[in-house]
Amino acid sequence: MNDEYYMGLALEQAKEAFNKGEFPVGCVIVQDGKVVAAGAREGTTPDKFFCSEIDHAEIRALKLIETGGVLFDPGKAVLYVTLEPCLMCFGAIILSGIKKIVYAYEDPMGGGTRCDLKGLAPLYEKCSIEVVPGILRRESLDLFVLFFKNERNLYWKNSYLETYTLNPKTKEIQEK
Repeated sequence: MNDEYYMGLALEQAKEAFNKGEFPVGCVIVQDGKVVAAGAREGTTPDKFFCSEIDHAEIRALKLIETGGVLFDPGKAVLYVTLEPCLMCFGAIILSGIKKIVYAYEDPMGGGTRCDLKGLAPLYEKCSIEVVPGILRRESLDLFVLFFKNERNLYWKNSYLETYTLNPKTKEIQEK
């Protein structure tokens, strides 16, 4: 198994979210070659009265670890997610003790993984976390393009993320 395989599983979660009309972000957490938790974005469909900004795929997957009955060793875990984690999720991942994040598509509007941890408070400054971007980037990007082209989907409509995603030059960026 490799990063592409596990990112493929995260993409399946993202497709499930997309098929429900949700923002297409999916996440899996892998430990010792086994998926121990998975999550998909919720709370973004246009029929919701209130858009949830805490039901992110990463948070949902992390919450499942608490109740999943798996002996969790965060030092051995890798988190795979289809969109670069935001600051909230990045902070939660760091505090969980997970040492590696692999993501597919960069989030130029709200991505938090480029945050300089050394400039933060002591709780974070000593944390080390490996971040691997661009795994199955094109597949994730294609899903976001479909999402933003659907006029029914209003989440982040007219945002920088939508403009960036739909820009033809964005597709030209090579997968790393």
